[in-house]
Amino acid sequence: MRKKVLIVTYYWPPAGGPGVQRWLKFVKYLPELNVEPIVYIPENPNYPITDESLLSEIPESLTIIKQPISEPYKLAGLFSKKKTDTISKGIITNDDKQTTLEKSLLFIRGNFFIPDARKSWVKPSVAFLKDYLKREAIDTIITTGPPHSLHLIGLELKKKLDITWLADFRDPWTTIGYHKQLKLTKSAENKHKLLEQSVLNTADQIIVTSQVTQEEFKTKTHKPIAVITNGFDVNPVSKQDLDVRFSIAHIGSLLSKRNPEILWQVLRDLIAENATFAKDFELNLVGFVSDDILKSLDTYNLSDYLNNIGYVSHEEAIKFQKKSQVLVLIEIDSPDTRCIIPGKLFEYMVSERPIIALGPEGSDVATIIKETNTGNYFNYADYESLKAQIESYYDAYKLGTLQSHGIGLQKYSRKALTKDLANLL
Repeated sequence: MRKKVLIVTYYWPPAGGPGVQRWLKFVKYLPELNVEPIVYIPENPNYPITDESLLSEIPESLTIIKQPISEPYKLAGLFSKKKTDTISKGIITNDDKQTTLEKSLLFIRGNFFIPDARKSWVKPSVAFLKDYLKREAIDTIITTGPPHSLHLIGLELKKKLDITWLADFRDPWTTIGYHKQLKLTKSAENKHKLLEQSVLNTADQIIVTSQVTQEEFKTKTHKPIAVITNGFDVNPVSKQDLDVRFSIAHIGSLLSKRNPEILWQVLRDLIAENATFAKDFELNLVGFVSDDILKSLDTYNLSDYLNNIGYVSHEEAIKFQKKSQVLVLIEIDSPDTRCIIPGKLFEYMVSERPIIALGPEGSDVATIIKETNTGNYFNYADYESLKAQIESYYDAYKLGTLQSHGIGLQKYSRKALTKDLANLL
């Protein structure tokens, strides 16, 4: 007899972006491991990004239950739809360039909607699921955040029912980079920490996506903490013809604070020093890009080399990964981002294209890239090393030998990672 597990998630197809991929893939493979997943999602969510192509990946036999949700983004959009959409996508303007309206929206979001703007879904969800779990004889639930308000659903259900609760943190809670941008009062900050503490100390099992987050949470709870990273899945995209030009591509959102000026400086200097490089080079940005990034590229005279592709479907994103000469992964230069392992890293790793990653010292990304031999990682002060690496990749491109040769990648397959989850269950 299969074990039934209820999964509470906000992001689900047609939602786009990385947040939807993790549990969509777990759900795909859990039935092979004698686990029957049942997914609970909002009926009328406000997804900032949609990708209709992901709907085809939902298993036909999957049970999905829905309940309405009330979200403030729709009301806020009456005042400024552009700013509201931008903030909901995670693109927050640098502090010194924020308008009064944007500052107000961030203050309201941070201090009146704790832990986040989906908090109103907690109470009706608990009322509905309490009866549903009893009726269906389900004794195990999983909540996944962000939004971390979903963990409060698990917290309340755990208090009311004899169930096993696993809390999955795709990102940390109070130490995530954007948390400091929410203009929190001391009272609001303390409330976040108290809620986080309650979740960490009440859940039967904590799941995190990085070693750094595991170490952080070990200082906050004695509950068991397992690391199950994101990963890559088999996909229908065939091998692509490589770009004719020396393309350096970033796939995914580029937020204002995720601005790798050291990379722009290196590229500007290589263009100035090497006419052949200048003729061959192109920069492809695939995904939402903040205005601050575009202005910075203009400052470094890179606009003429830029193809600003914009958001594309997940399938199209994989095509760009496979045909680009070099793939770039960028993280904010802050100790708070050492734990962030973007989901696209794992798809980058199996694309057979070399990776250039920039981020803080001590990052989990640096460890994974080194262990898998899929590219090179640089800190924001590594100008000379970064420049030399791009020159080396360019030389290999001219010779037609530019490629990565990954090792030990299979443990990051979605099927292998789902087996790790099933073992916890």
